Amino acid sequence: MQYVVSRPRVGVFIDTQNLYHSARDLLERTVNFETILKVATEGRELVHAISYTVERENEATARPFIYKLSALGYKVRRMNLVLSHVAEGGKHIYEGNWDMGIVADMVRLMDHLDIVVLGSGDGDFTDIVEVLQERGKRVEVIAFREHTAQRLVDAADRFTHLPDIQDALMPARQKVEREKP
Repeated sequence: MQYVVSRPRVGVFIDTQNLYHSARDLLERTVNFETILKVATEGRELVHAISYTVERENEATARPFIYKLSALGYKVRRMNLVLSHVAEGGKHIYEGNWDMGIVADMVRLMDHLDIVVLGSGDGDFTDIVEVLQERGKRVEVIAFREHTAQRLVDAADRFTHLPDIQDALMPARQKVEREKP
């Protein structure tokens, strides 16, 4: 007699800016998105991995990063920053927010997933986490505890503090000290 053992189907949704800024602000490091994908999919069948990025229009500096994400297996969804308003002193304030796009993709893929892995600490995702759970989906969150809303931690079936994952952060850049004349 043969047994067919199916692996749980997983979708990975990465709020790239959320993780990038948290790593930079908290630890002066960058995130290893390859490690996150490996951890999120270990023992599971990957259905989709999507990374949501925001970039300045006509700025080529993000291209190598976006190419790397694609090469790792992420579908990269891109959005240009939009001028939100001009602050006092004439400083331009730009915004780019993928929250609704991430939620829409989760809803579109929901029927094809058993597990949803969210890479973000944004508490705005709490409602979709609860909706997914009501539909029988397991929801796991990977983010930085210090920058994660408590209500999102409480709602998730599993919360993983990103620095607790081995090799989830790229090695810190060595500061080059210049010789004084």
